[in-house]
Amino acid sequence: MPHEYFMQRCLQLAQLGAANVAPNPMVGCVIVVDGKIIGEGYHMHYGGAHAEVNAIQSVEDKAMLSRSTVYVSLEPCAHFGKTPPCADLLVQYKVKQVVVGCLDPHAQVAGKGKEKLKLAGIEVLVGVLENECMELNKRFITFHQKQRPYIILKWAETHNGFMAGEKKQISGTVAQQRLHLWRSEETAFMIGTNTLIIDNPALNVRLVEGHHPTRIAVDAELKSVSKALKFYDQSQPTIIINTVKNETDGLVEYIKVDSTDPKPLLKVLFEQNILSVVIEGGAQFLQSFLDANLYDEIRVIKSKLLCFETGLPAPLNPLNAPITEDLGEDILSIYQRK
Repeated sequence: MPHEYFMQRCLQLAQLGAANVAPNPMVGCVIVVDGKIIGEGYHMHYGGAHAEVNAIQSVEDKAMLSRSTVYVSLEPCAHFGKTPPCADLLVQYKVKQVVVGCLDPHAQVAGKGKEKLKLAGIEVLVGVLENECMELNKRFITFHQKQRPYIILKWAETHNGFMAGEKKQISGTVAQQRLHLWRSEETAFMIGTNTLIIDNPALNVRLVEGHHPTRIAVDAELKSVSKALKFYDQSQPTIIINTVKNETDGLVEYIKVDSTDPKPLLKVLFEQNILSVVIEGGAQFLQSFLDANLYDEIRVIKSKLLCFETGLPAPLNPLNAPITEDLGEDILSIYQRK
């Protein structure tokens, strides 16, 4: 079988850990001898065994490992973290060859795993399905390369381009289900002061199964501090970024900043290990990230029929050629930066 065949299996395995491994990357591993898979594994949850460890543990006859080719979607780690280095484990079992999808951008790895394997006499091949492996972990890669979260701007707009104005839900049922799926997939959701006070969102997962995201509000003057707001119900991790105080109240953490411009906000999120963030509103808050050129992806849910006579215009989207999907009452357009 070609290398791509087994690397594709690594990618399939890696995706099984999607909801549970952040801020670590998704990684899959397949062990092959004479063209047959003898073991496989993936990183199942943050703090748990890495993909290579689980794959090796699944091999019944460990003596076969010295004749094996180990496929792994991301470079094996070379440092002690919550678990020992996977590169050392592969060296210990004297595997014959390691085929890597893409290198790990983490400062403590970044080629060191590859070099450790080579120094031990193990043949190393890097770059098999590299683009696909990088796409899988684009959040992790962005986080370490750009020192900020992967940023998704999301909004819903009427057919005639208004984002808000009338007290009426813009998105239909299917779009709402998709939004809750996104909440289960991303690390955090962030809103501005007006959205927090006026809409009183819970920003939790209700319509699908999955983990609640960390919810974040930017409230410079702490205008929103009210036990009546869902944000303060202690039901999930919550961050209030402000210019007044640093304080922790149960699951609610107040983080003081000198400025609530996009760059200082992203610095806070990076320090909080927020791998990805969906910025939901309002329009001015979203536009501030567009103006600062700080975004990786834009998701727009546009109603097919609903129109408002007046309201707040949706942000101006600078990207073209979206991927579109029919969501019943709405059209979803996803724009990705190259």
